Amino acid sequence: MPAPFLLHHLIDLSAGRTPDAESLKHRGHSLTYAQLASLQDRVARGLELLGLERSSRVGIYLSKCHEGVATAFGATKAGHCFVPINPVLKAAQVEHILRDCDVRVLVTSRERYLALKETLPDCPSLRRVVLTAESCPPQPEDAKYSLGTWAEFVADEAPPTSPRMADVDMAAILYTSGSTGKPKGVVISHRNLVSGAASVSTYLENRADDRLLAVLPLSFDAGFSQLTTAFTVGGSAVLLDYTMPMEVLKTLARERITGLTAVPPLYIQLAELDWPEKLDEHLRYFANTGGKMPRETLARLRARVPAAKPYLMYGLTEAFRSSFLPPAEVDRRPDSIGRAIPNQELLVLRPDGTPCEPNEPGELVHRGSTVSLGYWNDPEKTAERFRLLPRRIQGLVLPEMAVFSGDTVQMDEEGFLYFIGRNDEMLKSSGYRISPVEIEEALYSTGLVAEAAAVGLPDERLGHRIAVILQPREPASFSADVLLRALQKSVPPYMVPHRVEVRQASLPRNGNGKIDRKSLLKELLDMEAAGPALAVPPEAAASVASQSRAH
Repeated sequence: MPAPFLLHHLIDLSAGRTPDAESLKHRGHSLTYAQLASLQDRVARGLELLGLERSSRVGIYLSKCHEGVATAFGATKAGHCFVPINPVLKAAQVEHILRDCDVRVLVTSRERYLALKETLPDCPSLRRVVLTAESCPPQPEDAKYSLGTWAEFVADEAPPTSPRMADVDMAAILYTSGSTGKPKGVVISHRNLVSGAASVSTYLENRADDRLLAVLPLSFDAGFSQLTTAFTVGGSAVLLDYTMPMEVLKTLARERITGLTAVPPLYIQLAELDWPEKLDEHLRYFANTGGKMPRETLARLRARVPAAKPYLMYGLTEAFRSSFLPPAEVDRRPDSIGRAIPNQELLVLRPDGTPCEPNEPGELVHRGSTVSLGYWNDPEKTAERFRLLPRRIQGLVLPEMAVFSGDTVQMDEEGFLYFIGRNDEMLKSSGYRISPVEIEEALYSTGLVAEAAAVGLPDERLGHRIAVILQPREPASFSADVLLRALQKSVPPYMVPHRVEVRQASLPRNGNGKIDRKSLLKELLDMEAAGPALAVPPEAAASVASQSRAH
């Protein structure tokens, strides 16, 4: 049987090999590969009947479910591009994504549609909204889109007439926060996804009897990777939206999960719980992404399931996965982010493009088949991050594009990498990359704040605790509690600050006249060093941990 080169081939080929094997399970309901392939085809046919132009964007705003998975793969089979939207995002963030990449079709639930209904008139490219419901609410009279149910959308069982495609065609747009404001869309090709899945399944040694627990949001590369990795080897992906960590442990036991990929905040919570007996009989590995795993947490996990192999990984949405630390190296190099994943190469370069010597700090640069196509409709940011590699072989005519991570690392004599820090101001809390500007914009939108700056304070559990320093509009009547309640209505839980610092005077500026985040961060760090560090409020920790993800 031929090797896959387009995303939907992963399902088609596994359906041809083992049609009766379980492909997907959600809330006790399983789909075989034959059933999933059929549903994928009906989605593709439904999109074809809409008469969309090639490479139209299909938005998916759903919790994990069979319909969402089938829409993603069916969209690519119809020659289109799927846009998975994090289900914890609020209406304003969803509207930005829909408008930014001109989503033409949106698949969502009835409840989510009702929450979005007031913002959809501001999305002029939207032509069709499909609800995973038995009936539709009344459609607004001024709506430029049509409204229909999932059953209607997938009713035609005629085979789709899939267009001819190449593996360099775009397959998905994954939105990730940028250091200068609104989330930006990373354009992912079929080649990126298929090659990445082959690489990951190789070093994780995945096989057809694997059952992978998908706890991370499918809107992120590491979350969606649980699907592509399982489908590459003909295994099964079990979908789980959890609210309490104990649900994860119960599902591991009930579904006899063999592979778990999660982020440090979740692993920290899991390590503190009593684990069901006999998990060690079937859990072959647990993989970490989205930040450094605390050593104490790793030790506890290994004590819970001593037979399971630990994989410590590092990655960029712009390049899928980049590196992993083999389990055999964990004890010898616990602080390393490993070496390049199979079929990719990682370089450490100086600012002038020359290679660094061993143990010399430099910028991590990723080359290979998983380097994405750039940022959607943002040539400036694309040119900043995606650049030509310095010519390494004389005589080559076409230069090679690579992704320059913005991360400072060093590589030892054996090729193992060690993370030093980021070159930008991005925050990372509970596994989420967060733009400080986006938090500041949300603060200003409340009407309660005159000036604001968002910074990240180091935290072993979360990566960063979000702190905001602000000057109120009305100092005499200002209440931090009122501000936080307002933010909870407009931003996802992981963006709600853990600390609010109120100033009566204007915030300091740097030489460019911008608010000086660096000096404010130093001030807060000095304050915490002088006294007990502020703990994350239990309710805040629970809310962000329940939405944790990888990148």
